[in-house]
Amino acid sequence: MAWNNVLCVYYSRTGNTRKAMEEIAKSLGAELAELEDSVDRSGWGGWLRCGVDAMRRTLPPVKCASRFPLTDYRLVIVGSPVWAGRCCSVVRSFLKQNGKDIRNASYVLTRGCEDKNEEIFEQMDRYTPCGHRTAVSLRAGSVGYAFWQEEFLRQTQEFLRTAGR
Repeated sequence: MAWNNVLCVYYSRTGNTRKAMEEIAKSLGAELAELEDSVDRSGWGGWLRCGVDAMRRTLPPVKCASRFPLTDYRLVIVGSPVWAGRCCSVVRSFLKQNGKDIRNASYVLTRGCEDKNEEIFEQMDRYTPCGHRTAVSLRAGSVGYAFWQEEFLRQTQEFLRTAGR
């Protein structure tokens, strides 16, 4: 079933979050929008900057090119890589600027380590008064990646069928 009033919004430095969000958006028939900031995050210097920005809770100016105002979406699925044990600064900035306009939120984290970093969901909830409805933490290349992504999709579709009106 296509959910044309669902937005999948994300930031991806290396492409892992982009890939996960593209798969989720395709499975749901949802709109996909990439967050952009003006900071050069390429190479090792960019990797280091990302970690420092996350630890300092830097809030860079962010652009999101969604088709409609966030208030028009039944669900906004926010995808973020994990930087230094936190959601990335680009996503934090987006949520701080726009979280109050999100009626229902779900979160997708992508990470490079074994730790699921599920405490980040609570960090993100600080900026979204509605809290999150579903959430998943994915590690590219891990054995459980496909299982957890499918479980997230199942829970999200159930939410949209029953409560996300």
